Amino acid sequence: MALLSRWPGQLLAISLYRCFKVAMTPPLDPDALQTLLERLSDDASRCFNEGKVADYIPALAQVDPDQFGIAVCHVDGRVQYAGSAHTRFSIQSISKVHALVLAMQRLESDEIWSRVGREPSGQAFNSIMQLEVENGIPRNPFINAGALLITDLLVSRIVSIQNTLREQLRRLSGSDDIGFDEKVARSEMDHKARNASLAYLMQAYGNVHSDVDDLLDTYFHSCSVSMNCVELARSFAFLANRGVNPLDGKEVVSPLETRQLNALLLTCGLYDAAGDFAWRVGLPGKSGVGGGIIAILPGQMSICVWSPRLDGYGNSIAGRHALEGLVAGMGLSPLG
Repeated sequence: MALLSRWPGQLLAISLYRCFKVAMTPPLDPDALQTLLERLSDDASRCFNEGKVADYIPALAQVDPDQFGIAVCHVDGRVQYAGSAHTRFSIQSISKVHALVLAMQRLESDEIWSRVGREPSGQAFNSIMQLEVENGIPRNPFINAGALLITDLLVSRIVSIQNTLREQLRRLSGSDDIGFDEKVARSEMDHKARNASLAYLMQAYGNVHSDVDDLLDTYFHSCSVSMNCVELARSFAFLANRGVNPLDGKEVVSPLETRQLNALLLTCGLYDAAGDFAWRVGLPGKSGVGGGIIAILPGQMSICVWSPRLDGYGNSIAGRHALEGLVAGMGLSPLG
């Protein structure tokens, strides 16, 4: 019990890694996998009459809702895809994972985890009530308050965090023209009230130290990054490859940090629908209200799906269905 109370996050990460390692099946034949991806792309239109785009961000409300793309990046760097996998979209909250990676690369563990938790929220991703009840300490880095906190940690230590994030995404994805969608960033800044409330509340509790408008500008630019499914799948391949980027062979995070990140993605990556996603898909994942979802199959591949129509939790409907179909079609039982 003493061990469990002292290192709960580390023990959970190690347990999950062992579970994935034991449950893995041999990789699917590339031709069979391509056929599966194309079938999933064709089937996605069945979801085009459900849900709606994230119209509370006016720039995202203008996106054609009836699109779908899927891509997988194998741990050897090979990519397979289907549908609109080369259409760029606003990655939104998927960027929170890469912001956390930057923090883990630069800060001591206690500097991060003394100010943000590692527990599922059970509340909406922009909940103010939970933050108030818990004295300005966000539950995890993937809800909005937690991502703002991580951004606060970074802006106090990196002169140009926006450029640093952009360059890391370019390196991990192998695409040198990835950038920010200024229209989306401005749209979010123009409708900043709720996120500003979260930041000011944390500032009132002494847990945010930056100027709030500067903090929000950095945060919204991170969310506005425009990437496609192929680029996103590549940029997350290190989480399927024990922390090593398969494109250049360089370590992004350590194997232990990789396990910890995948544990957080499994338990917290899809907000208050994380449990349902684990039930249906069984993979670590992270969603964004731009319609993207990334998922990790440790030891084999990273996956990105995209379709703009969202459910009530802010997760892509067609994307989640496709991931369910991919797991079933590959004969996987990651948690079984």
